[in-house]
Amino acid sequence: MKKAIVLLLAIMTAGAALYAQESYLELLRSDIRTQKVALITDAMELTDTQSAVFWPIYRKYDSELTTLNDKRIAIIKDYAQNYDQMTAAKADELTKQTFAFFENRIKLQKKYTKEISKALSPVLSGKFMQIERAINTLLDLQIQSEIPLVKK
Repeated sequence: MKKAIVLLLAIMTAGAALYAQESYLELLRSDIRTQKVALITDAMELTDTQSAVFWPIYRKYDSELTTLNDKRIAIIKDYAQNYDQMTAAKADELTKQTFAFFENRIKLQKKYTKEISKALSPVLSGKFMQIERAINTLLDLQIQSEIPLVKK
């Protein structure tokens, strides 16, 4: 699992500077999804029966997470467009949107934690969420390290 995390970080580092270019962004997201599935597969250690239940739920979760992440990308693009002429009102708006993104991601995680818990077990649900939160923490750190602080 540690090798996969290092690979995931390498992918993020290589592509982070290109986030504004749509074709590179989509390629980066595809690579991240592939590595994320590999990490989850390795760490979850599911039986075939458990996999048959887990992966359809995960695909629904990933689809909703992708939609949510699209909103995050829009926030980052808005920030970049307003970076040189940041106003108090725009800073406030972007801050509120950022908090809403993180709140909605937690809500999504809670929703799917319950679903996985019911379909499989609370233990497997907790294990998945540990993995998911670790991956998100690494990705959040990488994204944040590429975004310059507000000038004023």
